[in-house]
Amino acid sequence: MRAVMMYGPGDVRVEERDMPRIVETTDAVIRVTATCICGSDLWPYRGAEPLSSTPQAMGHEYIGVVEQIGSDVENVKVGDFVVGSFVASDNTCEICAAGYQSRCVHNVMMGEIGTQAEFARIPLADGTLVATPGQPDPELIPSLMAASDVLGTGWYGAVAAEAGPGKIIAVVGDGAVGLSAVLAAKQLGSERIIMFSRHPERQALARAFGATDIVEGRGDEGAAKVKELTGGYGAHGTVEAVGTQESMWQAINTTRPGGYVGYVGVSHGVELDGLNLFFTSVHLHGGPAPVRHYLPELIDLIWDRKIDPGKVFDLTLPVEDAAEGYKAMDERRATKVLLTF
Repeated sequence: MRAVMMYGPGDVRVEERDMPRIVETTDAVIRVTATCICGSDLWPYRGAEPLSSTPQAMGHEYIGVVEQIGSDVENVKVGDFVVGSFVASDNTCEICAAGYQSRCVHNVMMGEIGTQAEFARIPLADGTLVATPGQPDPELIPSLMAASDVLGTGWYGAVAAEAGPGKIIAVVGDGAVGLSAVLAAKQLGSERIIMFSRHPERQALARAFGATDIVEGRGDEGAAKVKELTGGYGAHGTVEAVGTQESMWQAINTTRPGGYVGYVGVSHGVELDGLNLFFTSVHLHGGPAPVRHYLPELIDLIWDRKIDPGKVFDLTLPVEDAAEGYKAMDERRATKVLLTF
């Protein structure tokens, strides 16, 4: 089968690899109909974090059709069209029951397996995969693909930021996750949504998703602008969707005392000074998004055409051109790249 492999910074290749097989009785094997490149895939591409192996199988987002199931799999069957989370979970442990499937005591990070491939083994299939009501129309594929990670991550960020009626929510990060957080905050009923962005195309999509205000300033300047827009108070909640030192403090300083920061950007070099944090009086809540918790609701919203998160994909390429997709995202010529087979 064809699979995307990374050999080192900037070195992405599509190669023939062995077909996956059932290893555990709780596994499923799916035929991947679409996958995509994540912003977090760019960290090793840029050399900002090491590869776990050389070469490393890439990808953790996926949708597709069940081809095989292990003997203990009961919730999905061969032929089902499924969406899965970027973290496999049993969906039965106490952590899963509390709504944090991404930290399941038996979790498997799908990036360790690699889903930018024609086929993929899905561990803990019963707890990880959610079947759609039927075979989706082609126009739903991008949105269902978004549900596997960025939509669910943005949704979690908005929930963690306490988005809801009467709330002012700010979003730091105008990538696919940040844009998805705007959509989520709107769906959750937020009164005002402030998007930090300097890119006209992303600003336009943010407004289409529900943003009411655009702020181009960053860091302390950006936070001060939000305070100005909110009568000196700051946002009730802020989604941090980048993962850098600057973006985290921008989110914290944008938020009013007693407010909430939902941090879902993968952290790289973030350190929080305890005394400075102490006097902000903000709540911090985040981490790897429990996408599986939200998947049934998100699939229904997509299936009923109530949301169209697939608009975050502004470049679609065949998997053979994955290297160009990585380059386009690295150079910010694309927000998010959809790969097809």
